[in-house]
Amino acid sequence: MGRIVAVTNQKGGVGKTTSAVNTAAALAALEKRVLLVDLDPQGNATTGCGVSKQELANSVCDVLLGDASAADTIVPVQEGRFDLLPANADLTAAEVRLLQEIGRELRLKKALEPVRGLYDYVLIDCPPSINMLTLNALTAADGVLIPIQCEYYALEGLSSLLETVKQVRNTVNPQLRIEGLLRTMYDPRNRLAAEVSNQLLKHFPDKVYEAIIPRNVRLAEAPSFGLSAILHDPSSRGAQAYVQLGEEILRRDATEAAQA
Repeated sequence: MGRIVAVTNQKGGVGKTTSAVNTAAALAALEKRVLLVDLDPQGNATTGCGVSKQELANSVCDVLLGDASAADTIVPVQEGRFDLLPANADLTAAEVRLLQEIGRELRLKKALEPVRGLYDYVLIDCPPSINMLTLNALTAADGVLIPIQCEYYALEGLSSLLETVKQVRNTVNPQLRIEGLLRTMYDPRNRLAAEVSNQLLKHFPDKVYEAIIPRNVRLAEAPSFGLSAILHDPSSRGAQAYVQLGEEILRRDATEAAQA
């Protein structure tokens, strides 16, 4: 049964979509079966995988509203060797309609149940806010991967997100846990970045990934080619950092499985 991980942070501009796409690509490169779910109405993960938002027969919007199944909507990301449940701007309308529906927070979980067994990992790229779409992701997920830019407001935003995760755990998804905190856009020359990184390690010693995602031009330009950085320039520092993250995720999961 595939492990479902929500990639989320309500603060925008922290490398959330970049992390979702490149973690999916890294796990696929490590020969894992991966599904990436684009749950952001901006559809940046869809575009970043080289899939046209304008040419979709169905999208995750149709899946959430019950007009299409996940199996009929998933498309292969040929270059990346993983699958994608794509999104476009229609997802904004879906969120509004879901507000009137009974069991609205369970829509994504139920939609993924028939296909999650086909994958080792299902990664969900969440919108940069705590809304009905994010709640669907957290209800469906086993764990949460939180990208954090090492800057002044990072810890403040993190505490708010952790409170949301706690509320979801106490109400609709008692199995939900924090997978890990991923430091992104890291510049070792920036003293503040080092200070925030040290604070994260101090307060969450077991949750901060060893892998650190640097500021890297290849990461920034890869989406314009419809590719992950791992395919765009596999030798770049950004691509190598995500491969390191993928390996770390697999190690952690193997260790837990051995202890279970």
